[in-house]
Amino acid sequence: MQYAVRPRAAVRPAPLVPAVRPRPRRGRSLIDADALDVLHRAARVLLDDLADLTDRLVVALQEQEPAYRATVDHDSGATWQEVHRSLRHSVASLLDPRASREAARRCSWKIGATRAEQGLPLDALLHAFRLGGSMVWQALVEETSRTAPEDVRLLVHVAADVWNFVDEHCTLVADAYRQTERRLAWRRENRLRMLAGALLDGSSRIADLPETAQALELPEQGRYVVVAVAAAGPADGAAARAAVARDARVHWHTGVDVDHGIVLLGDDDPERCLPGADDPVPGARVGIGTAVAGLPAVGDARRLADTALRMCPPSGGTVRLTEHLPAALVMAAPELGQALADRVLGPLAPLEPADAEVLLETLEAWLECDGSAQRAGERLYCHRNTVLNRLRRYEQLTGRSLTRPADMVEISLALTARRLRAQ
Repeated sequence: MQYAVRPRAAVRPAPLVPAVRPRPRRGRSLIDADALDVLHRAARVLLDDLADLTDRLVVALQEQEPAYRATVDHDSGATWQEVHRSLRHSVASLLDPRASREAARRCSWKIGATRAEQGLPLDALLHAFRLGGSMVWQALVEETSRTAPEDVRLLVHVAADVWNFVDEHCTLVADAYRQTERRLAWRRENRLRMLAGALLDGSSRIADLPETAQALELPEQGRYVVVAVAAAGPADGAAARAAVARDARVHWHTGVDVDHGIVLLGDDDPERCLPGADDPVPGARVGIGTAVAGLPAVGDARRLADTALRMCPPSGGTVRLTEHLPAALVMAAPELGQALADRVLGPLAPLEPADAEVLLETLEAWLECDGSAQRAGERLYCHRNTVLNRLRRYEQLTGRSLTRPADMVEISLALTARRLRAQ
């Protein structure tokens, strides 16, 4: 059935032929088709003789890339198979890009990841891929020159596609390599943290000690001290760690509130090691434990360092446990320390707080001045006789004698417990 009225476009005159079939576009299309035919003919020959091309590429890698030379010497069969597989996917992609593209990408990604795990340098891997691309292109040109020399010029029209393929897979290999490298680095770092954490917690297994020593680069048998560092901010903590680690072999294990450093000591190192730790860092507290023998004892050294850290004043400073062992005893048993303080200092409780504070302050100053009333008076800005009168009053109120050694030990520990409780 014919329509009575046709659309206006249907009765419009047809355009001229040159406007419908532009000559440059048709010429370019014909050249591309001819070039692809030439490329496919040569690629089929390469695919049939892929073993020879693989041999040539492996030899070229041995001659031009030292890293691959060692790899081929170590496992020539595996390297040959890898090169052969990569070349097969590359040549197949020239013949049928759509069907082969994903398989070729998976192959390149796997090679990049595998070589990263093996530690082959990325530069060597990328050089190998570019060398392979160059060899494939040269083989295409040689085969076309041998069978149809007049068609060699047509390969120029597909050269960009071939080298774009090479560049794409170099980028793919590099991405796979770097992702695998980051994953391996994270895994190594996490494993290192686990080993160091177990060592500091005292939960490290005997079977793990060789791996721990290797990972931390510390000998199993050696003298160690642990340093505990706490700071108000990251910058203060970094400065304190740098001061501690000056001229020392230290492995740092960072924590949420406290960082612990495992310090390797020499056989002749004195107890007062790490002189840099005494350099004041505002806002940083540093606790240094006593020396222990062997990595298995690092857990004990960490607990001693934490004890020293708890003895640091809130304003900051360094406490060496070897210089505060009586205080450490009180810190290790706070309930007993409190009981001792109540027993020794409790008789002063009925006094006015200010009066009791004066007696205790005088007693502490006298002990810190090695029993010198003269120096204690100078520190307290009073006469020596005033110091002696206060000490005599303390003896009367408590029934203790400052000349009896046993009483002096208890008084000193009681004052330490009081001071630590105030902190």
